[in-house]
Amino acid sequence: MSTRRETAHTLLAGVICALVGFTSSFAVVLAGLRAVGAGPAQAGSGLIVALVTMGLGSLLFSWRYRIPITMAWSTPGVALLAAGAAPAGGFAAAAGAFVLTGLLLALTGLVRPFGELVQRIPTPLANAMLAGVLLMLCVAPFQALMRSPAAIAPVLVCWLVLLRLAPRLAVPGALLAAVVVLAVTGALGRLDQSHLAPALTPVLPRFDPATLLAITVPLFLVTMTSQNIPGTAVLAGFGYRTPWLPAMAYTGGTTAAGALLGGPGINLAAISAALAAGPEAGPDPNRRWLAGVSCGITHLLLAPLSGVVIAVAQVAPDGLLATIAGLALVGTFAASATAALAEPGSRLPAALTIVIAASGLSVAGIGAPFWALLGGLVLYAVLSPRRGRRDQ
Repeated sequence: MSTRRETAHTLLAGVICALVGFTSSFAVVLAGLRAVGAGPAQAGSGLIVALVTMGLGSLLFSWRYRIPITMAWSTPGVALLAAGAAPAGGFAAAAGAFVLTGLLLALTGLVRPFGELVQRIPTPLANAMLAGVLLMLCVAPFQALMRSPAAIAPVLVCWLVLLRLAPRLAVPGALLAAVVVLAVTGALGRLDQSHLAPALTPVLPRFDPATLLAITVPLFLVTMTSQNIPGTAVLAGFGYRTPWLPAMAYTGGTTAAGALLGGPGINLAAISAALAAGPEAGPDPNRRWLAGVSCGITHLLLAPLSGVVIAVAQVAPDGLLATIAGLALVGTFAASATAALAEPGSRLPAALTIVIAASGLSVAGIGAPFWALLGGLVLYAVLSPRRGRRDQ
């Protein structure tokens, strides 16, 4: 392969990385923002901020360090938001939780003991909390099928067929099927043309203690255990060393600042990182950083489409976007549940965590994910002596 063709191949890999990440999870981001009280304008603003900060981070870090560093929104994190209830303080309280989450993310890079403390949280329990949250969202497509079979069935059939023939295209294909459904039902003709242009909407954060516990703690842990730490491992698997402190400072800082415009936050890409860092991005590992650059540029080009995305969401048939979001999370649910229940010694606490997280329990305004993690940790501690004797 000539150098020119090799470069083109690498750049295309970065474009595909960005497009696959966007098309397979933007519906989850919208669902998460709307669930915590964001209006259409605020959700659109949050989408813009996330895409811009992701794009700039991928572009600048890949260029500066000459390794394919890609950044993304936390799909598991926004899924956690989507499965919860709107905070009593509205979207302003959620924005306050996003600010604190960003500060905690930055601290993991700046304060080594804090980062080490986070890593002492049992990984099976963090995965179990995520699996329980995702379970609630993964059943949405089938609930929607019962309500609107004509609109949902074509999307599910397309997803199933592509899952067999081209698994990586299954969710983007389902999204394309959803667009066809929108066209056939006449929903696209009802778009409000005056709201297609992207716009930033400021949010004044409110720091409500119950909301901080309900959102910040689970969101921070899920972002670290399912995105930042695995993302670093993915890069290491391909021979790249992540600049941990600068990366955490950037993602944490932009998460805190972006919350003032409705952004749900960003982090290191995990699963999609392999598209830009692996052999699919070209045979020469020293040139794959170009894939990170093209991924960042593609995110920046997608940002102006946020207004269109929100406008389409407003006219979509009932359950259509929830179906796309649920299908996009099935693979993540499977991976999380498998990791949560893999170790026999922690299987019972992990199972309890999944059950509580999926229950929708809310106490004192604090949602199920926090109580699930707390319950799992208590049972984990109670069973620790027994587990230690079994291991001897």
